[in-house]
Amino acid sequence: MSDVRRKIKCGGVALTLRRFKPDDMEAMLRFARALPEHDLLFLGRDLKHHKVVEAWLAEIEDGFIDSLVAEGPDGIVATSAVVRDPLGWSSHVGEVRLLVLPGMRGHGLGRILLEQSFRIAIDRDLKKLVARMTPDQTGAITLFENMGFRGEAMLRDHVMGRDGAVHDLAILSHDIARVAAQLEAFGLHQG
Repeated sequence: MSDVRRKIKCGGVALTLRRFKPDDMEAMLRFARALPEHDLLFLGRDLKHHKVVEAWLAEIEDGFIDSLVAEGPDGIVATSAVVRDPLGWSSHVGEVRLLVLPGMRGHGLGRILLEQSFRIAIDRDLKKLVARMTPDQTGAITLFENMGFRGEAMLRDHVMGRDGAVHDLAILSHDIARVAAQLEAFGLHQG
């Protein structure tokens, strides 16, 4: 993935959008610990743990994850990742993971990160993107649906919080190959 570094403004806050790198470990842990636990349920692992962030960074190093952060004066306020398994049967599929601090939601930051995820998917020649979230995360679902994702599955009682409560998990998907073909047809693909 080419180096992404750009200045943006969201909610009146100047942010830098850039790649997630190893020296961001402590900043990412602070970010994760500032999120409501419910926001992390779709990840499969608890991002508030040092070893989970270490594993994430190792996957970036191995080329299985492309990850961005949006950083403001007080640290990381959002992150996105496109997770792939180039060695598996679904090497053409990427999973989009998107997290934004509650105070930064509703200002277009999630959309900017999701747009960057589309660029990453096209650069990586992915054909399909999927996203997972709990069905009560209506803001996130609306964002993804506005960007062309559609519901594909609902897994009942699939994730469990620390409190023992189980939650459904919605899976949305997007045919990125169609989007890439449209961009190519209009001369906009820069792969």
